Amino acid sequence: MTKEYENILFEERGAVAILTLNRPETLNALTFDMMDEVSDALQYVEKTPSIRSLILTSAGRGFCSGQDLRNRPTDSSNLVEAIMGCYFKAFQAIRTCRVPVIVAINGIAAGGGFSLALTGDILIAARSAKFIQVFSRIGLVPDLGSTYLLPRAIGRNRALKLMMTNDPLSAGEALVLGMLNDCVPDEELMPTAIDLAERLAKGPTHALMQTRALVDKGEDDAFERRFREELEIQSDMRDRPDAKEGVAAFLEKREARFTGE
Repeated sequence: MTKEYENILFEERGAVAILTLNRPETLNALTFDMMDEVSDALQYVEKTPSIRSLILTSAGRGFCSGQDLRNRPTDSSNLVEAIMGCYFKAFQAIRTCRVPVIVAINGIAAGGGFSLALTGDILIAARSAKFIQVFSRIGLVPDLGSTYLLPRAIGRNRALKLMMTNDPLSAGEALVLGMLNDCVPDEELMPTAIDLAERLAKGPTHALMQTRALVDKGEDDAFERRFREELEIQSDMRDRPDAKEGVAAFLEKREARFTGE
């Protein structure tokens, strides 16, 4: 079965569901509408017993370039609550999905896209994929769960260096650091992900998900608190001179001139 959406693709291949971010012209930048569609697709997975594993991937040459800075919610009077009700809902739905979630990272994963990749259970990347935090480049702090997920994936010091310098992390380096489960030639990414998804789909789904629940025990509330805290700090940061300059420079495709304010 194939469900129709505007910003994502969703299809079932036997017991495997494939959710594909589908805004390739923006390197799959995240929007409120896209996140709503991701949540809807995950709700469908929850209600469909025949689906027993899920692959999250993206169309085109990039996995996800992060949040679309031009995109705003219909009601922006309380941006923190708007993002919690949309973005957090989608991210948490991936982290707590009824079935195992494999993330197949086909290209650059930047900012919030880096965070999105880390929400999965098993991460496989194409060799050409790269990961970059981006946030400090525009005078902001990491958000969408970055400060929670990344240090747990690669350690505090390595995470801080990536967050402070914006140095890109190659797929090969990410594999060595233990952030990825596998790194494969680009043309083998989806076949590898599908092969693993089919293998997991034949397994004892309830036991697999109870295993994840035990590994994550106590983390869900902490993840939600951190997600909200990041957004609250980000709201204050957006009014600071460096953040205004950083965002303007990003949109104008020039180097930012920070003053430290």
